[in-house]
Amino acid sequence: MRGVTVLGAGSWGTALAVHLARIGHDVRLWGRDPALVDDMRDRRANAVYLPDVTLPPSVSVTHLIDAALAGSEIVVAAIPSHGFRATVRSAAPHLARGATIVSATKGLETDTLLRMSEVTAHEVGSRHPVVVLSGPSFASEVAQALPTAVLAASAQASATDLVQAEFRGPAFRIYGSDDVVGVEIGGALKNIIAIAAGVVEGLGLGHNALAALVTRGLAEVTRLACAAGGRRETLAGLSGLGDLVLTCTGALSRNRHVGVELARGRALHDIVAGMKMVAEGIRTTGAALALGERHGVELPITSQMAEVLSGRSDVKTAIGALMLRPQRAEAETG
Repeated sequence: MRGVTVLGAGSWGTALAVHLARIGHDVRLWGRDPALVDDMRDRRANAVYLPDVTLPPSVSVTHLIDAALAGSEIVVAAIPSHGFRATVRSAAPHLARGATIVSATKGLETDTLLRMSEVTAHEVGSRHPVVVLSGPSFASEVAQALPTAVLAASAQASATDLVQAEFRGPAFRIYGSDDVVGVEIGGALKNIIAIAAGVVEGLGLGHNALAALVTRGLAEVTRLACAAGGRRETLAGLSGLGDLVLTCTGALSRNRHVGVELARGRALHDIVAGMKMVAEGIRTTGAALALGERHGVELPITSQMAEVLSGRSDVKTAIGALMLRPQRAEAETG
């Protein structure tokens, strides 16, 4: 089995490290916080993010990025989007020749509007194949070896094949795709729709409203993905509809939690202050709107969530604005 490095000792990075070790890899897990790393070494668990999951013996934890990367043929980046570029930039000089980079981050870079695979390519150049790992996958369930199916997407078929072969386990199935744009847009924008789903839940608006939101949210995400160069069918798959359903309905969803708490009247800064993990949809909203403007795509749900998150509107007004929009044909044209 190949040596694998996972960059990021949050819930998702830790879960992937546990999974990869469980299926036979020697895994080095890098965390930027030396105190957290030391505690993980002592406990053999991540007390902050996944306290009930024991790290297998073949997972070693370090805060030294050069030691973490030495000789690794596969490098998984599971870093929140706002710290993604800086981490990949720090990693770049220490990457083994030809190492495959796997982006496991769902989001957009807020100032450049780049997807994480594009950020990776900017920092490491063309010497390293880049694969995107996305799909409906709560970290705690992956860490507990509950059945999960995700998508690996790359412009290089051999890199997709590598990830499918090296990440597959009895409870972890990986499908392949070459639609990197569609996969990444789906993974990023579903978090925004999930905030809206939490609002619907928190306001007690019922299952009809939630079903309508998920369906129209999928249409919104699909419009932008196709305008950016993705394929419509990709958004009907695991990285689109699959991830959207999970994030909009699952109790473990951080973004849905944000929406629920907003509907209960809590201020955004108080909600965020009480969360251990990052809700990517908060940061992605503005970037998604800017990307929609760049491509001439209307994003009504995203627009209303931006109004709520900025404090310019309240949740009831936002829902009312969506319901009172001019009616139109459901089928998308063009």
